[in-house]
Amino acid sequence: MLWLVSLVPIVAGALIATLGARSRTSLGVLAGGVVSVTLILTVLAVVQGWSATLTWSDAIRLTAALTPLSAALAVTVPVIALAVISHATQHEARQGLARLTGLMIVFAGGMQLVVIANDLLTLLIGWELIGACSWALISHKWTDKENPQSGLYAFVMTRFGDLGLFVAAMALFAGTGSFDYASIATLSGPWQGLVAYGILLSAASKAGQVPFAPWLFRAMAGPTSVSALLHAATLVAAGAYIIARLEPFLSVVPGWQAVTIAIGLTTALAGGLTAVLQNHSKRLLAASTSAQLGFMFIAVGAGYPGVAILHLMLHATFKAPLFLIAGAAHDATGSYRLDRMRLGRVMPLIAGLAVIAAASLAGLPLTGGGWSKEEIVRAAEHTSFWLAFSVMIGGGLSAVYATRFALLAFGRSHKEGRDIPAPGWKETVGIASLVTLTLAASLLWVSPAATVLANALGATLPEGTMAGLVISMIWLAAGLVTGFYLAHQSPALGRTGASAAASDWLGLPTLIDRGVVQPVDALARAAAQADDRLLDAGLNATAAFADALSQLADRFGEAASDGLPEGTANIFGLLGRDSRRLQTGLSHHYYAYIIGGIFVVAAILAAGA
Repeated sequence: MLWLVSLVPIVAGALIATLGARSRTSLGVLAGGVVSVTLILTVLAVVQGWSATLTWSDAIRLTAALTPLSAALAVTVPVIALAVISHATQHEARQGLARLTGLMIVFAGGMQLVVIANDLLTLLIGWELIGACSWALISHKWTDKENPQSGLYAFVMTRFGDLGLFVAAMALFAGTGSFDYASIATLSGPWQGLVAYGILLSAASKAGQVPFAPWLFRAMAGPTSVSALLHAATLVAAGAYIIARLEPFLSVVPGWQAVTIAIGLTTALAGGLTAVLQNHSKRLLAASTSAQLGFMFIAVGAGYPGVAILHLMLHATFKAPLFLIAGAAHDATGSYRLDRMRLGRVMPLIAGLAVIAAASLAGLPLTGGGWSKEEIVRAAEHTSFWLAFSVMIGGGLSAVYATRFALLAFGRSHKEGRDIPAPGWKETVGIASLVTLTLAASLLWVSPAATVLANALGATLPEGTMAGLVISMIWLAAGLVTGFYLAHQSPALGRTGASAAASDWLGLPTLIDRGVVQPVDALARAAAQADDRLLDAGLNATAAFADALSQLADRFGEAASDGLPEGTANIFGLLGRDSRRLQTGLSHHYYAYIIGGIFVVAAILAAGA
């Protein structure tokens, strides 16, 4: 039965994608119905403890099961998808809307398969499905040739990381004869390292961690609804989820926790700084996603996977509406440039929703995002003070870019009288429902609510120090002040000069291009040239041999082909003429032939005797 949680949206989404032109209302009803059924099935699966097994052979089987952590995320995915996909049916361009809607539903179904998977083979199937869907969704507006190129870039970048999961699956099977997660615990030696670090590599690429982070910028070529789903509850979430899900098996591998923390911390700081320098609203939010996922990696590396999943769930509630809001601002101004927005007076309701979501992104006290961020700080304190201090700096950067986004996108305009229509209620309801979840998460600051949620997830909440909380609040306040200053004094930050170069992931795409892409391309060109030379040499030798053969045939072949039939004809002509000489018509000649023949026969018989 648990397979239905994934199969229903995958099959139904694929059918919806083939419908062609349909009204927004009908698509909204269909999509909402499918995702709602998925949510109901998921809740039933959690409550009744569903599991599933599909046996291919004695050695290979697909399994699905729910742990407290996976159950929480399995419910989160359709909740977020319902709001985002419903918004997409009312907001995105009509051309190809059914295809877009269907693929987004399949995308959510693929993520459900990743979440319920209980072995690496099942995980790989879901992992590949969400990768393929991300490529198709980023390339949705394929008539603009840059979009398919961006989709391909993102696909190749994440596919490179996916090699780690393939290596992990093969190593696990080679070492244990099974793909089950539980069998990871029985590994030792090189197999154990291959599985642990292979999974980490794949998770880092999906989650947009350094050095894979630049693909998230290219993913911004897709519609804003796709960005909201991708950054909140599907593709990038898969990376953080899988290391949290498997942390008990992986954390025992030497160095794994330290490497996980290093990846997360590097990305949290680099992503935060990149977001601060961004003037493109969607890219700012994309960089912030990498940074927030970096915090989750730190929590997992510090030994608190439950805290990582809590932050992942809360991050989905405020990041999805922020992307949808960025799309509304783009429609109003025709640009994603933050310095051209300031839509607070013309979109007061959207502006209010944006402020609430941005406050949670900034990590303000009494917001859900603020609560989970402080839990990550406490988790880091259990590893070292300096790690916690670095997370606090990352939190300060979050406050800077969240403040910049809110003030530049929805601050008070200096231009009066702009006639810009606000989004209709059908577009706004999805955003409002997600922000309502963000507001509800504020209850987590009340200790009993946090304890109940943590117990439901089987998560341990770390204890922190008052000194750590005070220092964290100081960094938060510094971030808010800096964000306010940059929004008013440098609204076009990141448009020109050194800040523009740094805003593109601090030059990482250029480094990847020069250090990886160009050398590989040069190697491919050299191989092509060598191949051409070898191929040309072979063709030339074949042509020379054929030419020599044809000249030989021209010299001797004609004489042989003409001489054989002509010689045969001459011989038979000669024999015919000689045979005619025997036909003289004289009887005594014939008697002589007969007598001669008798002597010949007698001689043969005598010889035989």
